[in-house]
Amino acid sequence: MWTQSKVSIVFSTIMALTILSACEQMNTQKLDTRDGIAKASIHPVDSDIGIATFAGGCFWCTEADFDKVPGVLSTTSGYIGGALNNPTYNQVSSGKTGHIEAVQIRYDSTKTNFAKLLTAYWPTIDPLTPNRQFCDGGSQYRSAIFYHDSSQKKQAEESKAELVSSGRFNKPIVTEIRRATEFYLAEDYHQDYYIKNPIRYAYYRSSCGRDGRLEEVWGKNY
Repeated sequence: MWTQSKVSIVFSTIMALTILSACEQMNTQKLDTRDGIAKASIHPVDSDIGIATFAGGCFWCTEADFDKVPGVLSTTSGYIGGALNNPTYNQVSSGKTGHIEAVQIRYDSTKTNFAKLLTAYWPTIDPLTPNRQFCDGGSQYRSAIFYHDSSQKKQAEESKAELVSSGRFNKPIVTEIRRATEFYLAEDYHQDYYIKNPIRYAYYRSSCGRDGRLEEVWGKNY
């Protein structure tokens, strides 16, 4: 007879195999094509709309985190920082293209600003571990702030320096500050992943240890 305990074990095993263990692994039900998605940067069409780009490991989670921030209009997952034009997910996840998984954000500058986005960004990442975020390893998952103009660069540098001087950490902050280059949209199935696949996303985020590590780094009220 199947006990509740056995059912739970079997269900957990199926979930683990179905969902996979990390953002870096491919959704095998999708073809490795661009599905009509070409390279693109998100350009504001209104003077009140600002653009910001952040890398914080798996872009599923970075999207979900920034969608909660007041004033954010949209978040888009993609790849930035590499030399290869129009890279695919398989190419980026190999770690050989130089790209980083990142999220480009459109925000209402009458309701928020880049400084506030920086404040929201830091507690969503582990700034102390190079070439890794939580269970996802490799240079394609390193944390980085991409600036789009001199003002954003100055603010990012000042924000990082303030965190360094705060004495909060006894290790160096390795989060990079880099000039924004061409941003390539990720495949459609990556966009709004946490909305389209809430159970899989919740399992991934939990099994990856993201929130546990964030609590270690930033405290319970991060």
